[in-house]
Parts: sequence; C-alpha cells; structure tokens
Amino acid sequence: MTSRLSLRYLPFMHAGEPDHRPPVGQSTRAGYVALGGLPNAGKSTLLNALAGAHLSIVTRKAQTTWQRITGIRTEGAVQMVILDTPGILDSPRLFHRSMVADARGALLEADVVVAVVDGAASMRPSELTALADFLAEARCPVAVVANKADHPRFDPRAARQLAETAAAPCYPVSALEGAGLETLIADLESRLPESPFLYPEDEIAAAPTRFFVAEFIRETVFDRFQQEIPYSVAVQVDEFREGEDPVYIAATVYVERQSQKGIVVGKGGAAIRAVGGAARRRIEYFLGARVYLDLWVKVWDGWRHKREGLMTFGYTVPDEPG
Repeated sequence: MTSRLSLRYLPFMHAGEPDHRPPVGQSTRAGYVALGGLPNAGKSTLLNALAGAHLSIVTRKAQTTWQRITGIRTEGAVQMVILDTPGILDSPRLFHRSMVADARGALLEADVVVAVVDGAASMRPSELTALADFLAEARCPVAVVANKADHPRFDPRAARQLAETAAAPCYPVSALEGAGLETLIADLESRLPESPFLYPEDEIAAAPTRFFVAEFIRETVFDRFQQEIPYSVAVQVDEFREGEDPVYIAATVYVERQSQKGIVVGKGGAAIRAVGGAARRRIEYFLGARVYLDLWVKVWDGWRHKREGLMTFGYTVPDEPG
C-alpha cells in the first residue's frame, strides 16, 4: 500500500522553514480552492507555486492535465486545498468530456473558484463566454487570475473583462516567478470558512504517491515525444516497493496503436530507456530516495475512447450526452 505524500518525503523542499502549526487554541480556516480555465493558461504552474512542490505536470504542450490534481498548502492557521482541473474544452469526444466533467465536479466541492487566464495570449469571444459560464456555475465566491505577468506580451484586459462580468476581483500574477502571489493567497485565505484542518499538517497532496510517480512518467513522455503520441499515453504503476533501497517501481506505459509502441520503445529500446532515465531522476528528487524504475510498453487500442479505458486509469467517466 502506498502512503500519501507528506513533507517527510520532501526534506529538501522545506528545510529550515518555521513550524506551520497554528498556535494552541487559535481558530483555523480550511477549504477547497478550485483552479479552472482554458488549456495552457498556467493552472498547473499556479498549483505548484501555491503548494510549494512540483505536483502537477508542466510542459510546453497544451492540455497536459487530464484529471484533477489536489495540492495542500498549510500555513499558520489556514489550510488551502487546491484543485487543479483539466482545461475547459468544447468537444464531443469521450476523453474530452471526461476532463470537462472532472473540472465541473470541482465546482461542487470548492469554497472558492479561481479562473486562470493566460495574460500573454489573445482570447476569442467564445472562450471568454465559456469561462464566464464556468464561473457562473460556481456556488461560492470567485476570483480571476491574469497569469504570466512576467511575459513581455502580458495584457490583463481579457482577464479584467471576465472579472467584471463575474463581479470578481482580478489579480495579475506570475505563477512561474511568484510575482503577485502573496496578495492572491491572502485574498483566498480570507475567503475560506472557519474549519478544522481537512488533512494532516505535513501533507502536501491528497493522492497516493504512486499517482504522482505515474504523472512524472507521463510528463517525461510529453517532454520527449511529439504530435499525437503524448496524448495517446496512459501510465499505470504496477508495483511500488517503498521499503527497498533503491525503491523498486514497475510501471506500464500504454499507447493506442502498435505503430506508437514502436516509436516509444525506439530502436533497440533506446527511446524507452531515455524516458526511464529522465523519469527516474524526477521521481528520485520527488521522493528523496534512490529509485529503480522498470518500464514496459503495451498497446490498448483506442483506450481514450472507451469507458473501460477511462475507468481503468482513474479518469472521470462522463454521462452519455442527452
């Protein structure tokens, strides 16, 4: 059984920081903050910045977050549980509907909903409408983040227009460099309800460690392959033996076609060895322990378009369209 991820796995990330526990007798706040937005707006980078750890995949390719990632930020008397959701897409495909269902499901849990807008990219009127509709579904306070304030082409006007439509505050930030985050965090914390902490104070994520191991392998595939291959890959951790030195991990990389398997494996296995080496280094840094990573590649024909495939890999199975 794999434990959940806590600060004890990450001594290198929080060494020397003060005790985060609230003073004895002090009331506490805790709640859920859902991050929503279009693909490639920087939601995952913002989650990682808020949680203080690399929990969600970040690549240059769009739509890399396929299911909800939960990070936890505990500071003083406040615990913020951050939900990074897949990008909002208008598509009839089963896999895309799965991601949208996951994002909308987060709205039902949230105490605050944050729409993250790419301030360095232009936005079509239809996209602005989609974001406004998304915020309108929230049953809680909302806010808008104009992300990528560090970019030379940063323009917050679309984010401000969205904020005005939603009657919400707008915060220009750089999730990558940290600019503007203190003001955003203070506002989000003030909106959370008085509540006991929802998770132990040393936990930084609400998923089993093996979930993040699979995500790091998938992130490496996104970094190393082009075109449709990264979007056809699922990763399943088959074995995880924490008590060994090195930690033993066996995982299977699933692709949708035999031709894709040949590319991922590579000549003489060179490509999958490169994936394994890069992923292993990321996992070792994440766990703070040596790792032996054993990777296999298999074909599951069209898994993204099958309800059984989505269920097997832990994705939300959407309702059939009416």
